[in-house]
Amino acid sequence: MANIEQEKNNRVNIAKSFGSASKSYDVSARLQRFSGKHLMSWLPNRHDLTVLDLGSGTGFFTDLLASTYKQVIGLDISFEMLKFSEENRKESILWLQGDAHKIPLQNNSVDFIYSNLVIQWFEPLDEAITEMLRVLKPGGLIIFTTLVDGTLHELKSSWAKVDEDQHVIDFKTVKEINTLFHNEKSMLIEQKCQDIILEYQNVIHLARELKGLGANHLAEKKNRGLSGKDKWFKMTEHYQDFLEPDGIYPATYRLFSGLVVKLNH
Repeated sequence: MANIEQEKNNRVNIAKSFGSASKSYDVSARLQRFSGKHLMSWLPNRHDLTVLDLGSGTGFFTDLLASTYKQVIGLDISFEMLKFSEENRKESILWLQGDAHKIPLQNNSVDFIYSNLVIQWFEPLDEAITEMLRVLKPGGLIIFTTLVDGTLHELKSSWAKVDEDQHVIDFKTVKEINTLFHNEKSMLIEQKCQDIILEYQNVIHLARELKGLGANHLAEKKNRGLSGKDKWFKMTEHYQDFLEPDGIYPATYRLFSGLVVKLNH
C-alpha cells in the first residue's frame, strides 16, 4: 500500500516538475525535436485514424499529427502543459489530463499511440504498457522513443566520485525494454538504439536544460534541495575529464526507438 502511495506522489511531483517547465520546454527540447522527427518514418500512411499522443507535453508533435490524422488526442499528466497546448495548438485536438497508468479512454479505441521521450518516467512501466495495449485496437501500433541505460553517463560518473546520492534517474536497459514489450499481447517489431551527444557550454548549461525538460525530478533522491556548492564544484571538476578539445561539455543521451504491434488474439 505504501508503495502505491509513493508511486502516486512521484507522479504528482513529476507533473509539477514538467508543469513548471511548460514555458521553457520548447526552448530546451533539442533532444525531443530530434527524437520526435526520427519517428516520422514509422507513422501509418492512412489518414482516417485515431491517434493518442501519450505524454504530449507542449503539443509540438501533437500539432504535427493533427495535420495528418482524423482524430488526435493529446494526453499529459501536467495541467500547465495542457493549458499551454490548448492555447497554442490546433483547435481540432482533444486534450486530456491523465496518467499513463490509468488512461481515460475506452478499450480498443485508438489506432496508434505516439509517445516521444516519455516512457522513461512511467513507474511501474509494465502497468503503463498494459494500459496502452488496453486502449489500442488489435493490430494497432505503439511508436515510441525513450532513454535507456547509458544516458548521461558523464554526469552519473562525475557525481559518483563525489557522493553516493542519486543525481540522475536509473534508465531501463535495452534488454528490459525488449522484455516488457514482448508478451502475449504485443511484439516489438522494429527497434533502433543510438547515442545522441549534445554539447553544452558548461555543467550549469546542462543542469538548466535538464530542469527545462522537467528531467530533474528524482523519486529516490536522499538529500532534497540543491547539492552543496562544494559538492557541485567537485562534480564539475570531475566532469572536465570528458571535455572536448574545444572546451565544450558533452552529454550522451542513449535513444531507443521502438515500433510495437498489438497482437490480434
